[in-house]
Amino acid sequence: MLDGLSLQMLVGQLMVGLVNGSFYALLSLGLGVIFGMLNVINFVHGALYMTGAFASYLLLQYAGVPYAVSLLLSPLIVACLGVFIERVLLSRIYKIDHIYGWLLTFGIALMLESVFRRFYGVSGKPYPTPDWLTGAIDMGFMMLPTYRAWVIVVSLLVCFGTWYAIERTRLGSYLRAATENPVIVRSFGINVTLLITLTYAFGVGLAAFAGVLAAPIYQVNPLMGSNIIVVIFAVVVIGGLGSILGTIVTGLGIGLIEGVTKIFYPEAAHVVVFVIMAIVLLTKPTGLFGRRVR
Repeated sequence: MLDGLSLQMLVGQLMVGLVNGSFYALLSLGLGVIFGMLNVINFVHGALYMTGAFASYLLLQYAGVPYAVSLLLSPLIVACLGVFIERVLLSRIYKIDHIYGWLLTFGIALMLESVFRRFYGVSGKPYPTPDWLTGAIDMGFMMLPTYRAWVIVVSLLVCFGTWYAIERTRLGSYLRAATENPVIVRSFGINVTLLITLTYAFGVGLAAFAGVLAAPIYQVNPLMGSNIIVVIFAVVVIGGLGSILGTIVTGLGIGLIEGVTKIFYPEAAHVVVFVIMAIVLLTKPTGLFGRRVR
């Protein structure tokens, strides 16, 4: 049985894991939306997460834009970049093998990372926590920083709000129908091309939103996207490719599992997600929430 100190440590690590899981859920959600709706393996997702963090940093440093405004403005900036990527580049390869989309987005990710490394190096840039989110919340057994509590709440709201919009609204039904049978959807007068573009912009906007949330916790640096993208792909695979709810639940769950692993076996904390992915692929290749499609 755990003593008082160990129990407090366990709960503390669970809260840290929940924060990390919130980022995993947000990022894997955007990745899952893009793959589920567009069938594009969007490897540039991590670089756009990094771009969102840098956008908030640059807006603060050179324009004095506060965090609350940047939380909305930075995702819009990255979403506009996403529109350019989708319309100019990705739209030309939808009808060919998925590997070309992966290679294209991988190349874009390398270019974005190289640009930021050229001007800012690889050292992290600090982003101050906004004054209205400083301090900590006394939970009795631990002091939870207010900003981390904010990240958890906002991430959950955005994740489940997105799930509801896609699975339970008319717009979401249009999106799903447009990906399954665009010819019929066009016959109803719906602009399928615009729907696809907006879906991609929304997915990368979620990545940028996660980047802004991460900026005050992790230092802003050009490698922050490449350090997390492999884990995010593992989360999406475990949850099930194309399953929105699966990516959310899996992202949160992996964060919690990593937190517990750091208590009992710290050396395995960074590989446990890949062990879980291997087990899931061996037992249920479609993922925990995925469905087999003919």
